[in-house]
Amino acid sequence: MPSALPLADPAPVDGRLPRTVADGAQTRTFSLYVHIPFCAVRCGYCDFNTYTATELGGGGSQAEYASRAVAEVDLAAAVLADAGVGDRPVHTVFFGGGTPTLLPAEDLVRVLDAARAHWAFADDVEITTEANPDSVTPEGLQRLAAAGVTRVSFGMQSAVPHVLAVLDRTHDPDNVPQAVAWARAAGLDVSLDLIYGTPGESLADWGRSLDAALACEPDHISAYALIIEEGTRLAARIRRGAVPDVDDDDHAAKYELADARLGDAGLAWYEVSNWARGAEHACRHNLAYWRSGDWWGIGPGAHSHVGGVRWWNVKHPTAYAARLAAGQSPAAGRETLDPGTRHLEDVMLRTRLAEGLPVAALAPLPGDERRREVAALIADELVEPGPAFAGTLRLTRRGRLLADAVVRRLLTD
Repeated sequence: MPSALPLADPAPVDGRLPRTVADGAQTRTFSLYVHIPFCAVRCGYCDFNTYTATELGGGGSQAEYASRAVAEVDLAAAVLADAGVGDRPVHTVFFGGGTPTLLPAEDLVRVLDAARAHWAFADDVEITTEANPDSVTPEGLQRLAAAGVTRVSFGMQSAVPHVLAVLDRTHDPDNVPQAVAWARAAGLDVSLDLIYGTPGESLADWGRSLDAALACEPDHISAYALIIEEGTRLAARIRRGAVPDVDDDDHAAKYELADARLGDAGLAWYEVSNWARGAEHACRHNLAYWRSGDWWGIGPGAHSHVGGVRWWNVKHPTAYAARLAAGQSPAAGRETLDPGTRHLEDVMLRTRLAEGLPVAALAPLPGDERRREVAALIADELVEPGPAFAGTLRLTRRGRLLADAVVRRLLTD
């Protein structure tokens, strides 16, 4: 089952935000995330907030979901306007899940139309939908593109059938090139999501998946190490000894192979797990997260952040629908981040970016002491020497493999 929601303060029934969220708001981008919590089959490694039932009752079904999402869009507009931050344009929109393209294209368009009724969209707005390669049609992609969608991110995960079987992925890997071709014909940018380190996946298997992904000539590739989440079917299989556990050294070898192959193919890393064919193809929605922008998360279990206030919705679609039907916020809890927590998170997130972390963003230390700290990181081949003394720290490939350890050193006062 999905992991539990965080423990925090109760959220106001009306969703009202403190006026302090307006401080500095014009320097932060504003984005929308729309969670579509439905999948045809629940994958054994996944602990996301997803459901396979098409009829959950109580207003939580797939057929009624777009209406519920539109109701939260309306609530978001009212709450943000009341807090004095409702006049910013929408910078990015991201339909995630789950499998957003399980819903009819018209349902996703309805949510976009509702957002446009409340906010201006930036002239260069990025609008992304995730998709399973088997859940799209040429007509559906054309309709989404006509409504303003600019990117599609296909969950490819692997090109090797036995690896997909361990992950409980049901799509045919041979369908990925066809889905990419349909997206291209609709004028959409294409991203492919890959997972490495699946039990039983050899280095040759991973290389085969990389080659298959590159053969599709995508604009963007995300490659994530498999993390075994407690409560998932895959975790239970590992515990029983049915499949081997994941291995950190195996993850490292596969990351290094990915970075080399993708770099040779013209995709440059811009975040530890993401590569793009030029800065114009980087996922600006995810960059908004990593740069501590503002976003409102629509949907059950979705998280939001505005001006240092973070909250998350009730998880079950039926409970989510009931809150909105009663004219209430679906938020289950929230927290206000103190300056220390905001600084910690900013360093953690921005360190992962290829653009580098400004040394000025670190806690103040005497100049010589900070310089010695940076020099030690360079000596350990964890950061690049050039940008560091120009005022920016940038992870090396080795540093990316040890990013958490680098962050701990950077946060040492």
